[in-house]
Amino acid sequence: MSKGLLIVLSGPSGVGKGTVCNQLRQRLPELVYSVSATTRQPRLGEENGVNYFFKSREQFLEMIENDQLLEHAEYVGNFYGTPRDFVEQTIESGKDIILEIEVQGALKVKEKFSEGIFVFLLPPSLDELKGRIQGRGTENQATIDHRMSVAADEISLLENYDYAVVNDEIDLACQRIQSIITAEHCKVRKKL
Repeated sequence: MSKGLLIVLSGPSGVGKGTVCNQLRQRLPELVYSVSATTRQPRLGEENGVNYFFKSREQFLEMIENDQLLEHAEYVGNFYGTPRDFVEQTIESGKDIILEIEVQGALKVKEKFSEGIFVFLLPPSLDELKGRIQGRGTENQATIDHRMSVAADEISLLENYDYAVVNDEIDLACQRIQSIITAEHCKVRKKL
């Protein structure tokens, strides 16, 4: 049995990673979603164990100490991380798994899983990205300004990725990512 693919989807906050990932999972029900752990507070409608594993700062630090995370990063004052065992077991079982994570986390995963497929989701423009973040209505202006500064820094790291996909329309972005997954499964090096 061949191993599954590790697909890492990342990009700046507000680019639509969650929306694209959800739509992609509807199109590809066999694609396993890796639920991340975080110390941030749940947003309206988010459920523990479904959207994230919501942890206290102390619980999260204990996970780091016990090497239970594939990666972890601090982003805008909160920790995010990927539970290690679930990802490794899924890949070994031959199933594809998608990680929807921030750029810092993706680069850490790349250090440990260089054979992963790294996809950077881009906004059509920085103005569009700012509008999406403001449209959430969950952040004050200082936080929005900080997120935009971080987004510009993250976009500058694009060269570390295998693919760049512009999220201009959700359906088109999903089609592009599906094409990437199909192509990766057809690679000769994957078959050998």
